[in-house]
Amino acid sequence: MPRKFNKQKKLHVKKGDQVLILAGNDKGKRGRVLMVLPEKDRVLVEGVNMKTHHEKPTQENPQGGRMKREAPLHISNVMVIDPTTDEPTRVGRKRIENDGKGRWVRYAKTSGEMLDK
Repeated sequence: MPRKFNKQKKLHVKKGDQVLILAGNDKGKRGRVLMVLPEKDRVLVEGVNMKTHHEKPTQENPQGGRMKREAPLHISNVMVIDPTTDEPTRVGRKRIENDGKGRWVRYAKTSGEMLDK
């Protein structure tokens, strides 16, 4: 059943997370998430899935040429790394109450450590 009210997708990865790549040519590599694209279910990881991009000469880059650039990966192919154990972990969500206002936080399933501060 589609969401009626809060249409924002709930993803297990956020910008700045350390992730492990689970599939593809870069399987087993680790990197930091640079950008999350929720509408396409994709994530951009630093130094992973590098593709060659041909650029025209500009004032900033008068030479132009072939540049290596990160390409997005599907979000199902990455797994968050638990900061305490330095191992990949699944992500859960729980609601914490503070001062009468509750908020949802992500936590590591293996250690129970909160990923959101």
